[in-house]
Amino acid sequence: MKFRNVYIIGISVALALIALDFAIFFSFKDPIGPSARWFYPMMIVSASLAWAHPIVDFLKELKYQRRVEEKFVDFSRDLESSVKSGISIPSAIIQSSQKDYSELNPFIRKLANQIKMGIPIHRALTTFADNTKNTMIRRSIAIVIEAEASGGDIENVLKSVTDAMVSIKKLKEERKSGTYGQIVQGYIVYFVFIGIMLVLQLKLFPQLVKAGAAASDTGMNLLGAASGTAQAFNLDTVFFALVMIQGFFAGLMIGKFSEGTIKSGIIHSVVLCTLAALIVTTAKGGI
Repeated sequence: MKFRNVYIIGISVALALIALDFAIFFSFKDPIGPSARWFYPMMIVSASLAWAHPIVDFLKELKYQRRVEEKFVDFSRDLESSVKSGISIPSAIIQSSQKDYSELNPFIRKLANQIKMGIPIHRALTTFADNTKNTMIRRSIAIVIEAEASGGDIENVLKSVTDAMVSIKKLKEERKSGTYGQIVQGYIVYFVFIGIMLVLQLKLFPQLVKAGAAASDTGMNLLGAASGTAQAFNLDTVFFALVMIQGFFAGLMIGKFSEGTIKSGIIHSVVLCTLAALIVTTAKGGI
């Protein structure tokens, strides 16, 4: 993915909303700080607008690449059938370019045009693989080129490449379906963890502070306050950091299990951390 000019619109809107948030819900006079409980939630929602569009484009690109791989398998099968019938690879490619391969059509037609112009088949196939920007297609084309250059049986090579791609896609789908329950469980466990942290901060600890304040003036209260001073440790920042750390690594784990890549895990991490920050700041009115 490359930076697109349309992303500037989202970033500009996010910055404008953040400035509006400071103008409405932030006090620059003593005491300096947020003047309303909606300061942090609005800040998080505003910042989310900056990265929402790139993430949507990233997900669309993943879906697009999966479709390209599926159509490349069909293209490879057609090439295999044509070569099996005695047609050369360049002629088979030109013949296949007349068929419909959906997302792969522009690349195949460009490949066929290059062959018609007399560009060597090796260079044309390499350009085709690079244009798709798909790792699986690049590897498959590299195998075909090496096999053809070394004088191997191109028919068997095409069949092996096609079978390998089908097997890889099946394994990916089986892994994704097999880990779906774990993904849902990971999200549920994370939100349960957030709920426990909020209960501790909003319910349990205030009660402990009150109990500590009522303890003996000469003893130590339940939170470590001495000589009748009911001082409670400020653990808000610590708990918020724990929630963010948990969300970050839970997202990486979910993405790695479901898609097998760290990039997908980072997307899950961003979504989990954003939702967690929004829930915590809305429930508490602050961090």
